[in-house]
Amino acid sequence: MEIILTGLIALVVGAGGAYTFLRFINKQTVLKAAAEAELLKKDKLIEVKEKFIGLKAEHEQQVQERNSKIQATELKLQQKEMQLNQKQGDVQRKSNEVDALKEQVEHQQSSIDNKKKELEQLTHQAQHQLETISGLSAEQAKERLIEALKDEAKTEAMSYINDIMEEAKMTANKEAKKIVVQSIQRIATETAIENSVTVFHIESDEIKGRIIGREGRNIRALEAATGVEIIVDDTPEAIVLSAFDPVRREIARLSLHQLVTDGRIHPARIEEVVTKVRKQIEEEIVEIGKRTTIDLGIHGLHPELIRLVGKMKYRSSYGQNLLQHSRETANLCATMAAELGLNPKKAKRAGLLHDIGKVADEEPELPHAILGMRLAEKYKEKPDICNAIGAHHDEIEMETLIAPIVQVCDAISGARPGARREIVEAYVKRLNDLEALALSYPGVLKTYAIQAGRELRVIVGADKIDDKDTELLSFDIAKKIQDEMTYPGQVKITVIRETRAVSYAK
Repeated sequence: MEIILTGLIALVVGAGGAYTFLRFINKQTVLKAAAEAELLKKDKLIEVKEKFIGLKAEHEQQVQERNSKIQATELKLQQKEMQLNQKQGDVQRKSNEVDALKEQVEHQQSSIDNKKKELEQLTHQAQHQLETISGLSAEQAKERLIEALKDEAKTEAMSYINDIMEEAKMTANKEAKKIVVQSIQRIATETAIENSVTVFHIESDEIKGRIIGREGRNIRALEAATGVEIIVDDTPEAIVLSAFDPVRREIARLSLHQLVTDGRIHPARIEEVVTKVRKQIEEEIVEIGKRTTIDLGIHGLHPELIRLVGKMKYRSSYGQNLLQHSRETANLCATMAAELGLNPKKAKRAGLLHDIGKVADEEPELPHAILGMRLAEKYKEKPDICNAIGAHHDEIEMETLIAPIVQVCDAISGARPGARREIVEAYVKRLNDLEALALSYPGVLKTYAIQAGRELRVIVGADKIDDKDTELLSFDIAKKIQDEMTYPGQVKITVIRETRAVSYAK
């Protein structure tokens, strides 16, 4: 405002005053701009200094971190150097020990060489004396002795072989039939048929409601504790227990019996009773195993093998009770071994244990014969018994005479009329499915399912499949059977390719 007033005064004064007023305004503007520039310059300098200080601090921090890393690396290198020096000292010490042992061995070897030379000299002297006395050289005496023994042994061997061959031709077939028939006749067993269900009888249908419980809590607790499916339907005075494991079915049956008898049925009581019954069943299994081994006169079995033997009572194979089958096989093996002049105790032991793989606590993807052999090896059974267990279904090669006896007696016990049960239609359908599956591949001419479905033989055309493709075909068929079919044990697939040349002379 002061500048404006001053300008107005200058206008009043006159034109000369106007010029003076303009010069004044310009000067004031220049001074103000210079002051603002000075302030801006100071602000920028301050900002640059602050930025410089920040960068310097950051740089110092990076340098400090790098120095600390370098110090840590140097420390590690020093530790490694110390370890290397220590190891080098150990290696040098070991090297000195090896050199000392080497010198000792060389000294002993030289001593042995000297004694060997002395022995050779004494041998030559004794040989020279014998040659002088007998008038024959060592080679001549040896040749005469060998020729004489050879002629004598050949004559006796031919006579012995002829006698054995004649006797075997006359009596082999008769003796074999006699041994098998006598073994079967001396064994009498009962036929046990097992199903996958057990019927639990009750006095009245009112108990069904108590077993089911409020909103089904009792029956759910019972199924969870036993692992058995409990079917309560309109069947009068009966409850069906369904499970593939006979031990679980027996635990469920006994637990239900105790609960119904006691009258107190609720989830806590159910768990308590099931635990108690399971313990009783385990004790009973061990007792059955001990009683079985005592009855058969088998001693020294491992406690775990005794438990597995007792567990066989609750397992069936094609309707045949497994413990009864094993006892029957053991007695047959002992009888047949005695008839053949072998050790009946070993044969009986192998016969009793041949199917323990079927009741193993763990069920890996192995045939029961191989699993049983491994269990027997684990519990220190003798190698010939382990081999007989593993070879009774030809999974491994037989190494002793006990193995074929166990295999034959197992077949006799299982093939006895009434021993095992299987629906004929299902059996035939499984064999037909095996053959049809293999026949679906191109190049396959004929298929034959043999050995009760344990082996599948596939005949292919020589002009359609070469030798290399037969291996691939065998692998593909085995994989497809494994993926699509259900079968006991294992199935052996044999692919046969042959070339025939036929011509006719007219």
